[in-house]
Amino acid sequence: MIDLHAHTNESDGTFSPVELIDAASHTGVTVLGITDHDTFAGYDQALPHAREQGIELICGIELSTKFGGQSVHLLAYYLDGCPTESRIWIDEMQASRDERNVRLIECLRKGGIAITLEEVRAKGRRMAGRPHFAQVLVEKGYVATIQEAFDKYLDKSAPYHVDRDEPQLVSCIERVRDQRGITSLAHPCRLKGDLNGILPELCRHGLNAIEVYHSDHTAMQTEQFFQLAERYGLGITGGSDFHGAVKPDIKLGSGRLGNLKIPSDLLVSLRDSVHGHK
Repeated sequence: MIDLHAHTNESDGTFSPVELIDAASHTGVTVLGITDHDTFAGYDQALPHAREQGIELICGIELSTKFGGQSVHLLAYYLDGCPTESRIWIDEMQASRDERNVRLIECLRKGGIAITLEEVRAKGRRMAGRPHFAQVLVEKGYVATIQEAFDKYLDKSAPYHVDRDEPQLVSCIERVRDQRGITSLAHPCRLKGDLNGILPELCRHGLNAIEVYHSDHTAMQTEQFFQLAERYGLGITGGSDFHGAVKPDIKLGSGRLGNLKIPSDLLVSLRDSVHGHK
């Protein structure tokens, strides 16, 4: 079983890197991509244990970017071959997250919401983000659920939302390409607008793949994205987007209620594209 999209507690998941590898071994996932948000820390910690368990661990990351006025997530794989250059860039992205968190705390405080940055950081450590804000809001009784925290305080449409200074999607695609990594457009079902109007530009700048298989995709959407990949000559990636207890209905390797079935030849094609790219 293959799963190329999973998160540890080094970003917004709840499983430690070692726990995630153990879960992969238990569920029969033999190839795992750790794609934490804007950090390689989970991958670094998991790698020795993955080798012990006989799991092929693919170095991945999920980058938060902007395109056409909306937030777009970009998956990048195989950046472990040039760690120094990649990690300097990622450190800069982490700094923008920290700055946003400070502004978000100030905004919440002005609205009478008494939470502190220290409380949020205790949940998310170096990668504290909105899910960790949500956890604190639940624990302090401001909301009953994580979803309510987002709806009421944290989502774009919420009155307390604070934007991050995110890099442009096109520049991230180009940067990953220059570092000989592979890029894939994450969970395309969440993008607003016609993908036929978006993909040609992204392909011109070097986008390699699209995440066809994802827990949020219906069977119809999966087929639609598969056809778009064929139309624009893109590779295919897929993964559960596993977060542990944050998204308890999503299981590693099999997605939401078993809706994820990633074909084994997907990895062969991805490896071929990596070899051709490098």
